[in-house]
Amino acid sequence: MSSTPATRTETDSLGSLEIPADAYWGVHTARALENFPISQRPISVYRDLVRALAMVKQASARANREIGVLDAERAELIDRAAQLVIDGEYHDQFVVGVVQGGAGTSTNMNANEVITNIALELAGRPKGDYGFLSPIDHTNRSQSTNDVYPTAIKVGLALDLQGLLDELALLRESFLAKAVEFHDVLKVGRTQLQDAVPMTLGQEFHGFATTLGEDHSRLGENASLLYEINMGATAIGTGITTHPEYRPAVVRHLREITGLDLSSAVDLVESTSDTGAFMSFSSSLKRNAIKLSKISNDLRLLSSGPQAGLGEINLPARQAGSSIMPGKVNPVIPEVVNQVAFAVAGADLTVTMAVEGGQLQLNAFEPIIAHSIFQSITWMRRAMRTLRVNCVDGITANRERLGAMVGSSVGVVTALTPFIGYAAAAALAKTALLTRRNVGDLVVEAGLMSREEVDKQLSPARLSGLQAVTAAIPIVLADAEESVSG
Repeated sequence: MSSTPATRTETDSLGSLEIPADAYWGVHTARALENFPISQRPISVYRDLVRALAMVKQASARANREIGVLDAERAELIDRAAQLVIDGEYHDQFVVGVVQGGAGTSTNMNANEVITNIALELAGRPKGDYGFLSPIDHTNRSQSTNDVYPTAIKVGLALDLQGLLDELALLRESFLAKAVEFHDVLKVGRTQLQDAVPMTLGQEFHGFATTLGEDHSRLGENASLLYEINMGATAIGTGITTHPEYRPAVVRHLREITGLDLSSAVDLVESTSDTGAFMSFSSSLKRNAIKLSKISNDLRLLSSGPQAGLGEINLPARQAGSSIMPGKVNPVIPEVVNQVAFAVAGADLTVTMAVEGGQLQLNAFEPIIAHSIFQSITWMRRAMRTLRVNCVDGITANRERLGAMVGSSVGVVTALTPFIGYAAAAALAKTALLTRRNVGDLVVEAGLMSREEVDKQLSPARLSGLQAVTAAIPIVLADAEESVSG
C-alpha cells in the first residue's frame, strides 16, 4: 500500500529544500517565508494585487506566443492557469509576506511558481515538473521583477480603487439625502467654535457631500498616473533579454485583459527607477482621509451631549459606551473613521520616505509602498461603508433645540447690519447678551426698524440664505433633491 509523499524536493542556486507536496508555490517562495516573517500578512490579503499579477503573467504569455518566443502549448497552459487566479482561485497559495526585501522578487516568484504548478496540473503533470514548464524560463519569459512588480501594483491599485470610488459615491449620496431631509431646519453656524450666523442643517450636510464629490474627482485624476507602465523594461529599463516586438505586444494584451487605458512609458529607464506616481496617488488618498476625518469631527461635535453638549443631531446608538457610566453612548463610528484617517496619513509618510529612498536604477522599497497604499484603500473603503450604513443614514435632527438656539442667538443681528449699521448692531448684540433679550425686540424698541421689517429680515428663509440675492441655496437644494431622487 503506497502513500502520497508529504513533500517534494525543489532546487535553486542556493541548494535544495523540501516543499509541501500539495503546495503550488516552490523553493523561491519557501525561502521568502523563512526570510520575511515580518508582517504576518500574506500578499493574498490584497486580492486585486494577486489578480493583477496573474493578469501580467497572462498578458506576457500571450505576447510571447504572438512573437514566437514561447510555444503555443506552454503559452496556453500559462494563460489558462493565470485566468483561474484572475477568477479568484488559488489565492491562498500567494503566501509571501507583504513586507519583504528584494524589491518584490519574492512576490514575482510566488506568482511564477503558483501559476506554473497550476499549469502543470492542467497538463496532467506533477507539481514541480519544471523540466516541462519552468517558473523562470517560461512563466517569467521576457520579464523581470522590476517591470512585473510595479506594473502589477499599478494595475492592482487601479482595480482596487473602483471599490473605494463606489463607496465614496454612496457616502456622498447619503449626505445629500440628509441635506434634503434637513433643508428647513435652522441652526446657528459657528466659526472658531463661537456662534456665527444662522444657516440650515441641510446646508451643513450638503457641504459634507460637496467636499466628498470633489475628492471623487481628485482620486480619479490621480489614478490616471498609474496607467503608465514599464513592461518590457526588464532589469533596469534597457529591455535586455526581450524581443523587440514584446513591449508593444504585452502592453496591448494587458490593456485588453484589464480594460484599463494603459500605455508604455516613454523612457523605460526613468520609469523603472521613478516611483513618483505612487506618491501622488497616496497623497490623494490622504487628502480624502483627512476630509473624512474633519467631517467625523463635526459629527462628533454636533452630537455631543446629549445634555451638556451641542446636542444638535443624534447619531444612531451602536453600542454601550461605558463599563462604569450607565446609559452612556459614544460616537464610535466617527471615532473609527478618525483612526483610519490617522493611519492613512501615516501610510502616506511611509510612501513618501520609500519613494525618496530609491537609489540609481531601481527603488527597492516598492513592497512597503504597495502595502501602505493597498491598506489605505482597503481601510478607507470599509470606513466609508460603516460611516454611511451605521451612522449617516440614521442621523436625526433635534429640531426643537436647534430652533430655540436660533431664536436666542445674537448672531441674527448680522442680518440687520445693512439697515442699522455695524456700530448699532454691535451695541445691540452686547445688550442682548447681557439682558438675554430678543435682538429683534431691541431693534424695534430703539426705533431703528419697524416690527414688520425686522420680521421680514429675520425670517428663516432670509437668515439661511434661502432668499439670497445670488439664489445659490435653491440651486443647491434642487441639485440634492435631483441626486437623491435619481
